[in-house]
Amino acid sequence: MTLLLERLSVRIPVERGEVHAVTEADLIAVPGRPHFVIGGSGSGKSTLCAAITGMLPASARVTGCVKVSGAIGVVPQSAMTCFTPVRRLGKQLAETVRCLRGERGPRELLDLVGLEADALGKYPHELSGGMLQRAAIAAALAGDPAVVVADEPTSALDRERAHAVVSLLTELAASRVVLAATHDIEAVPGEADLSVMFASRIVETGPAAEVLAAPRNPYTRDLLAALPENGLHPLPFPTPDLVDLPGDYRYGS
Repeated sequence: MTLLLERLSVRIPVERGEVHAVTEADLIAVPGRPHFVIGGSGSGKSTLCAAITGMLPASARVTGCVKVSGAIGVVPQSAMTCFTPVRRLGKQLAETVRCLRGERGPRELLDLVGLEADALGKYPHELSGGMLQRAAIAAALAGDPAVVVADEPTSALDRERAHAVVSLLTELAASRVVLAATHDIEAVPGEADLSVMFASRIVETGPAAEVLAAPRNPYTRDLLAALPENGLHPLPFPTPDLVDLPGDYRYGS
């Protein structure tokens, strides 16, 4: 049960040329440790998730390899919009279970993500942001996937709820592969593995505790320096235009 990327590249044609959305990404994620991908807006995190889950636009040109053993569960970027607003949560989870031929019922799925059973009778707008995020993770587990890919699972959540969601993903990683993309460095637990993306490339990877304590890449160091507790400094080198990006481009060049 693994998720393996080998020299994965994604190019998306646009009017001005070709967006280099992901460039030669190598990554391995295994059960037991959640794998987080961090980076600024436009770094390629969401495109990486879309490439793994088969949700790229039809025009995308993909090279390299994605190897997955088992089914994939997808947690989309916005939990607020992934449920139909006019149907109760229980009905929507039951339909998801039927479509995926899952063995767990809606109530058992809620137990897995720490939601009370009464959430099944509620409409999405009656749930808090944190509860909706947990419900989205429950839906991703409906087919008992070997791999769960979550795109920005802590966005729009306050610090307490964000840490609760990350704790849930860490628990789920005990028995499956969990990969989560986020811009929130402070949400990444020390027991996770971590890949850092900049300008479509993975520039650093390793155990999160080691990467965050002693980053080797200058981009990672600048990201950490920009955190509020370190003075909220702006990044000295912003993400470049990814259209027809030179193959030898590096941070600060």
